[in-house]
Amino acid sequence: MNIKEIKEMINLMNENNLTELEIEREGMRIKIKKSAANEIISSVITDKPSQKLPIKLQEESTLPPSVINTIEIKSPMVGTFYRAPSPEAPPYVEIGSIIEPGQVICIIEAMKLMNEIKSEIKGKIVEILVENAEPVEFGQPLFLVEPL
Repeated sequence: MNIKEIKEMINLMNENNLTELEIEREGMRIKIKKSAANEIISSVITDKPSQKLPIKLQEESTLPPSVINTIEIKSPMVGTFYRAPSPEAPPYVEIGSIIEPGQVICIIEAMKLMNEIKSEIKGKIVEILVENAEPVEFGQPLFLVEPL
């Protein structure tokens, strides 16, 4: 289970107004609970006591409230995700970047055509959910943005 899957569970909780969610899979059980202050608290239990969890998961086991109030920018098409206009160019956006409506935030290549994906909102990039040059599906979340 990775961070992306855990965040999808949190989104599921928020969309369905759930206060607690517990899932067991692949010898690991994760329990996510929303406190009265809208903070997300999660705990992970493995079947193997000697198994170490990834450090990234341990560091992000409690997510700040700003992650809860985010909007997903989703892929409008199937293709290959690119963060920059060329391999040597800097990425369009980084985590922490402030974006404006109409600003190009990435490219999706589909059938040898490079399609610029533009932001429809003003906000701050909280997370980039896709690796560069990774295939994406229609509707797949690409970015988490905190609206400003």
